[in-house]
Amino acid sequence: MSHPAVVPVVPVVPVVPVVQAALGARPRRQPSPYEEAPPPRRQASAPTPAFHDDAALLRDLLARSLRPRRCASAVVTLIERFGSTAAVLGADPSEIQRSSRLPREALADLMLLRRLAVALSRIQASREPVLSSWSALLAYLRADLAYRPREQFRTLFLDKKNRLLRDEICNDGTVDHAPVYPREIVRRALELNASALVLVHNHPSGDPAPSQADIAMTRKIVDACRALGLEVHDHVVVAREAVASFRALGLM
Repeated sequence: MSHPAVVPVVPVVPVVPVVQAALGARPRRQPSPYEEAPPPRRQASAPTPAFHDDAALLRDLLARSLRPRRCASAVVTLIERFGSTAAVLGADPSEIQRSSRLPREALADLMLLRRLAVALSRIQASREPVLSSWSALLAYLRADLAYRPREQFRTLFLDKKNRLLRDEICNDGTVDHAPVYPREIVRRALELNASALVLVHNHPSGDPAPSQADIAMTRKIVDACRALGLEVHDHVVVAREAVASFRALGLM
C-alpha cells in the first residue's frame, strides 16, 4: 500500500513586510507589550457651515480646470489665506497666484465670476433711483470694493431723478490713501450733465471709520459742488465687513 507523499510544512511569511522591503519601505515595527500606549489623537474641530458653503462654491468653480486632489488642496489654501470665497474673488490676481499657484485657466474662471457678481449687483442697483434703493447700491459697492487690496476713490454721477448715470474711478491709491481733486470731480459732473453725486472709497484696513483727511476732503468736494448747484448725497466708506455713511454719521 502506497503512502501519501509527505508535504513539508512551510512557514507562512507575512506579505506586507516583504512587499515593503521590495519597495524600499521600512516594515512597520510591532509595538512591545511593555511600551505605554500612545496618547489619543486630538480630534480636529469640524469646519463651520459657512466654511462648507465657501468651500463648495470655490470647489465647483475650480473643478472646471483642476483635477480633484489639486482642486481640494487649492480650495483649502485659498480660504485659509483670504478667509472666504468673497475675499478670494476680490483679491488681487497676482496675490491669488502667489498663494495657490493656480493655472491660468482657473485664475481666469475666478476673475470671470467676480466680474459677473459685480455686474449683476450693479444692474440691481441701477433699476431704481439711488435714494429709494440704497441697500441695493450698498450691495453693489461692497461686491466691487470690499476686498480690494488698495484704496480706490469712486464717484457715482446721478441724473435729475437720482438714477445712476456713470460710476467712475477718480483715483487708485495705496493701501491707505487715494488722492482726489475736487475740481476734476466737478468738471466731470458738468460734462455728464449730472445733477447729484455719491462719493465712495474703500478702506483696505477693514475699518470703515472716516479719517480726518477723509472728512476734510469731503468738505472741499461738497463746497465745490454746491457752488455750481450740484448736490452730494453722501460719502460711503466701504470695508470688508461694514460700510460707513458720512450722512448717517452727521458729517455732511
